[in-house]
Amino acid sequence: MTLLYIGREPNLYAHFAKDKEIAFLAVRNGIEAITMLKQNHRIDVVICEYQLPGNTGLFLFDKINEEPRCNKRPFVLVSEGFSTDIYRRAFQKGINDYFVSSSTDASQIIERCISLQRNFKRNAVEADKIKESKPYKLPVSKRIFDIVFASMILLLVSPFLLIVMLAIRIESKGKVYYIARRVGRNAFDFYKLRSMRTGSDELLNKLAKDKNQYNKEKVDSEIDFNLECPKCSVLEVGESCSPHLHIGENTICDYSYNYQKNEINNNTSTFIKIKDDPRITKIGKFIRNTSFDELPQLINVLKGDMSIVGNRPLPVYEAELLTKDKIAKRFLAPAGITGLWQVELRGKGGEMSESERIELDNEYASHFAEGKYSFWYDIKLILRTIPALLQKSSV
Repeated sequence: MTLLYIGREPNLYAHFAKDKEIAFLAVRNGIEAITMLKQNHRIDVVICEYQLPGNTGLFLFDKINEEPRCNKRPFVLVSEGFSTDIYRRAFQKGINDYFVSSSTDASQIIERCISLQRNFKRNAVEADKIKESKPYKLPVSKRIFDIVFASMILLLVSPFLLIVMLAIRIESKGKVYYIARRVGRNAFDFYKLRSMRTGSDELLNKLAKDKNQYNKEKVDSEIDFNLECPKCSVLEVGESCSPHLHIGENTICDYSYNYQKNEINNNTSTFIKIKDDPRITKIGKFIRNTSFDELPQLINVLKGDMSIVGNRPLPVYEAELLTKDKIAKRFLAPAGITGLWQVELRGKGGEMSESERIELDNEYASHFAEGKYSFWYDIKLILRTIPALLQKSSV
């Protein structure tokens, strides 16, 4: 690992860097730093003093990011005294960490740099894997099967489809079908038989908050006990901003624990699935429990919007939340009528957490990302879908 220090106190860090077998470089001002970064792309982490000749570390951070030849790397800002303004602006700009030299030992800052470099390297490897993924192309065998299978099913069920459409129209006013904008690999118009009363979209926000089965109380296992508390980081070594909590083998300050827990519990879930939805009509409950409402999606299959097997296409408001690489991986697979999510838990009447659903979506998508698509794997999922059609709960 190579560390670049920018400022007037290089000796404070050089000794500890040597002990950790870290290559240590030092410059005194921003001009020298940018020149060094342009010439040496092997620099892994930057430690920069806030007060520099002629400018500040915040100003230099902006200049470095403007330079196309300065590769991005972790940046740690150090100031002589604590300033709320510097602290706030540093994290707003995207600086990785901020320390006060008068209350933080140089060895701790070096240790933090090592940790940042490891995380940065790990994230870079994951990003490269995604870039190296083979470009998506629907296998010919999958497309042929989709057309033949969808056509056969539509011909077989067309008499029953007409009866159900008539029943929907008799029970409640409005169109018998429902068109919504959904997102798979691309955005498209998604077709479904209407199972809800007209105007039910207006109740979605309230129901999503009160009855969304994905909004479950999270447990202590989701707390990051290694996450550094921003308040404790600016205090002297050994001091804490609040009393320590001992949970299992882990120790964490009360402020950091409650802050993280509130963030976890207050965040809106990505997916929305309402259990025993009061908006559903009587005939709607029947067609949902038998998955009959999904039949118009066979038209989407014929159009090429969807496949028989894939990951469920998402409403736009859900898809917009899936921005992280690990989560967005699900979109590497085609949108589908059935898939791992449905056959694993939906047909068993069990509840599914958001993380479980994401994991199943990503598992199927990996077959396309890694070029391991199997026609027979799709057939197996279709066969497993049959017992899942009769669901135990209206979800």
